[in-house]
Amino acid sequence: MKRQHGVLMWFASLGVLAALVGLWQLAAHLELVSPVFFPAPLRSFESLWDQMGTADFWLAFRETLRRMVLGFVTASVAGVALGAAIGLSPRLRAYVEPTLELIRPLPASAMIPVFVLLIGLNDRMIVTAIAFSSLWPVLLNTVHGFKTIEPRLLEVARILHLSRLEMVWKIALPNALPDIFAGLRLALTVSLILAVVAEMLAGTIGLGQNITLAARSFRSADLYAGIIVLGAVGYVSNILLQRAEQHLLRWRTP
Repeated sequence: MKRQHGVLMWFASLGVLAALVGLWQLAAHLELVSPVFFPAPLRSFESLWDQMGTADFWLAFRETLRRMVLGFVTASVAGVALGAAIGLSPRLRAYVEPTLELIRPLPASAMIPVFVLLIGLNDRMIVTAIAFSSLWPVLLNTVHGFKTIEPRLLEVARILHLSRLEMVWKIALPNALPDIFAGLRLALTVSLILAVVAEMLAGTIGLGQNITLAARSFRSADLYAGIIVLGAVGYVSNILLQRAEQHLLRWRTP
């Protein structure tokens, strides 16, 4: 029954996607917007197919994916480590939480010019901007996960005479994992967005630069093809993270 429900949901979601593509086709056919700026989906997919046959496309795809993954992994490791330290220490939390709340609302894209000034228009700047902007969802969710441990679980740890490390590994970390994965999913989205935005501003090889060049030369089909690729990258990345979450949190499944 559960498997049948999953299959039905998959077909339903596929139907929604097909309906959206159909509306896109209808709007393009009626020319509600000039075809110069709003191509039909068939033109966009044809452009994508043609691009996939070139080495330049795969070089741009690889560079964007590399920067996104490197920035995301850096932010994830730093965010979980710092978040665990802050969440487990009420005194440290009292010192740093006001500062975290001050920095957290800063728009991610607004920090790119700062990194350009400090680092320059290069690959290191893009990865740094991605890591910095992706850090906050992971850090804040990790802090929340570790500071909201059920008091009864801490009492059990004391009764069992668990060491500090054992308490963190066996009680605190499993309790915080749902919050950590919520932060990771947000950070993954931020990583992709910042990779593209930074490539557009820096003019370095990547999908962001491809989209910018297509827009400047009015190659709308190429522009939409790039957007389709970004959507696919985000979707596949999210699915992989969901699979990891389901595996690590399988104990929560009834």
